[in-house]
Amino acid sequence: MASVIESLDKMPLRHGRAGARNALSIESVRAMAGDSKLINIASDLLSGDAVPFRATFFDKSFRANWLVVWHQDTALPLRERRDVKGWGPWSVKEGVICAHAPAHALEQVLAMRIHLDDSNAENGPLRVLPQTHTLGVLSDDETHELAKKTPPVDCHVAAGGVLIMRPLLVHCSSKAKSETAHRRVLHIEYAARLSFPDGIELYTSEMPSSIRA
Repeated sequence: MASVIESLDKMPLRHGRAGARNALSIESVRAMAGDSKLINIASDLLSGDAVPFRATFFDKSFRANWLVVWHQDTALPLRERRDVKGWGPWSVKEGVICAHAPAHALEQVLAMRIHLDDSNAENGPLRVLPQTHTLGVLSDDETHELAKKTPPVDCHVAAGGVLIMRPLLVHCSSKAKSETAHRRVLHIEYAARLSFPDGIELYTSEMPSSIRA
């Protein structure tokens, strides 16, 4: 944990308002993503050989603060654009092609959120609507209606803890209230497969070939 925090502080990642993409470009993050304990957990839950393919670093604080409305994580990074039914709309984020994916692809993905700081009521923790990952890809209106009638759960996680979630789980987060506490999270995504029908392939070039194989 200390090595990852030190590396994130030193490395010149391109930070957006909410954090930094392409964190797998950092050696210590790659090592953590490929740790056998995390790989084994992801492989067990995905019922296949899990491969880390993307990592995002979130750093929420009173100075770098943001609100995230209820949503699902439906965009995946891809090697190239292919006009295949169910994939899209398309975009390019920091040079990587991305597309909103169908449910059958997102069901092959798992996110492991490694907490570098305590996540609590004061620093904008993740909030989730339980079991919504089983409902497929939802429209904005469907998500809004679910949020009105489903009791949310706040995910308070101690530093060093790992929160595991499916991308289709409806989630949000509020702004941080504390003027001193950070909420740094390393969001690592794993997939049970790197390719899908019709030539769709996940973008994984940041990872060494020995881990991708």
